[in-house]
Amino acid sequence: MVARGRKRAARDSEKELLSLPGYSAIPIKFSEKQRASHHLYVREHKVREGTKSSWPQKRTLFVLNVPPYCTEECLSRLLSHCGAIQAVQVQEKPDLAESPREPKSKFFDPKPVPGFRVAYVAFQKPGGLSAALTLKGPLLVSTENHPVKSGVHKWIQDYTDSVLDPEALRVDVDAFMETYDKKIAEEEAKAKEEEGVPDEEGWVKVTRRGRRPVLPRTEAASLRVLEREKRKRARKELLNFYAWQHRETKMEHLAQLRRKFEEDKQRIELMRAQRKFRPY
Repeated sequence: MVARGRKRAARDSEKELLSLPGYSAIPIKFSEKQRASHHLYVREHKVREGTKSSWPQKRTLFVLNVPPYCTEECLSRLLSHCGAIQAVQVQEKPDLAESPREPKSKFFDPKPVPGFRVAYVAFQKPGGLSAALTLKGPLLVSTENHPVKSGVHKWIQDYTDSVLDPEALRVDVDAFMETYDKKIAEEEAKAKEEEGVPDEEGWVKVTRRGRRPVLPRTEAASLRVLEREKRKRARKELLNFYAWQHRETKMEHLAQLRRKFEEDKQRIELMRAQRKFRPY
């Protein structure tokens, strides 16, 4: 009787751990060899009324407890049976400020933080969200057709992916700079249109602009400026730092003044001798 009561209590506690208010649990396994299941907790992604969201309403699934080995590709494959998927994004924590996201770059994005994360899955139709909320498992992450690397093989793959392709990097940088230049041009055009135009309260925004437009500083120009500053510091380094240096500088200045005074006296005597001196 005691053993039976302990088993019942263990089952009840396990059910409490697997249940999360407002969420549905989806069991997943890394492979068929794994006995224990890991659970994803899912619910419909909702925001407050009047708040803009970068994710479509009534079509977005919010996922908690995403394991490190479950990538965006794996999550998309696991939920593809529910319906066509529009976008999947795995991140460290939920979005607090709902704002449009900038396009990601595989070269300049920060490295993902290891550990359990959250995810957003946007379906193309609302039926995909309904099917995902009632999905039963367990679902397999790594299969024969879609194996997921782990351990040493995963480390080797991460190292291989860290070696950048120069041509692909150049294309990515050019695309980023083109978008940035377009954004700056639009901001300048907007500022020029609003220049001198009063706002709703009657205030006029005044900006200061130079006569000549500032050219963007290149790497070569920056190096020239640094070299010039280095030479200037070298000339001023330890100048009149010690007392004897200060005394010698004063003595040299006085000697130079005396020498110039004697030269002026000789020039005046020479002009008098030649009868060309006319003081008035």
